[in-house]
Amino acid sequence: MNNHIVSQASDFNTNDLKLKGFKVYEVNSGVNAIPTYNRRDFYKICINTSKSLIHYADRGIETDGTILFFGNPHIPYSWEIISPIYNGYACVFTEDFLKVNYRSDSLHESPLFKIGGTPIFSLTSAQEEFINSMFIKMIAEQDTDYIFKDDLIRNYINLIIHESLKMQPSENFFKHKNASSRITTLFMELLERQFPIETKDQPLKLKTPQDYAQNLAVHVNHLNRSVKEITGKSTTTHISERIISEAKALLQHTDWSIADVGFSLGFEYPSYFNNYFKRLTGTVPKTLRV
Repeated sequence: MNNHIVSQASDFNTNDLKLKGFKVYEVNSGVNAIPTYNRRDFYKICINTSKSLIHYADRGIETDGTILFFGNPHIPYSWEIISPIYNGYACVFTEDFLKVNYRSDSLHESPLFKIGGTPIFSLTSAQEEFINSMFIKMIAEQDTDYIFKDDLIRNYINLIIHESLKMQPSENFFKHKNASSRITTLFMELLERQFPIETKDQPLKLKTPQDYAQNLAVHVNHLNRSVKEITGKSTTTHISERIISEAKALLQHTDWSIADVGFSLGFEYPSYFNNYFKRLTGTVPKTLRV
């Protein structure tokens, strides 16, 4: 019978990672698990050979074989390894670590990390060999005294990124040029950056279309028209769906009280949260508690 392993963050010092901005290491069933971070400032790249179930945002993606995964710090994910044996490599890094070579917004715009994309690639044997070689080089380099090792490691990461971009279907590179598409993209990214909720003491600040319009420096009517034109859904619907998705995750995966969950999502009183949740889901929050 197959084992089920829910990945946990490895034991390396995250303060050290934040200081250097980068960490790479081997992943296998006898050493480390796939790195999972709740913190918003860590991007991740993992190559792994196993049968797995990856929960990414609101999707579940089954994999079997060797895959390459790109994790965006603004999108929650978990990785369930079903195979009894698995192996690969992983690295985590901050945007500041790469921004020497990248424009400040380019990681958010990249098809590999872009919100709404599918950051998982099945690899051929040749692709697997190349990507593994890049990780092996990074592991060998990170503990050396070479004065330019950060630049060298950035080059290895860039090679992985560019090799992966070549795997992308051409339509994933399409970018709308009109103003409606641009403002919709900015709205969707700003919406996703409000999550995951990591503390019950700092409630969600952006809750209405007016809040988002103000932060994007556009009129709320322009925002609403643009989002509806591009996505077919209203701004309010997108916000409500994302709040409900986060509410379900908090109710199912934390020990916070229902009142705390509601407060963290911007509801001052539990009754407001209960009514909102029931109106949008047809049930009350306590039904998600097991």
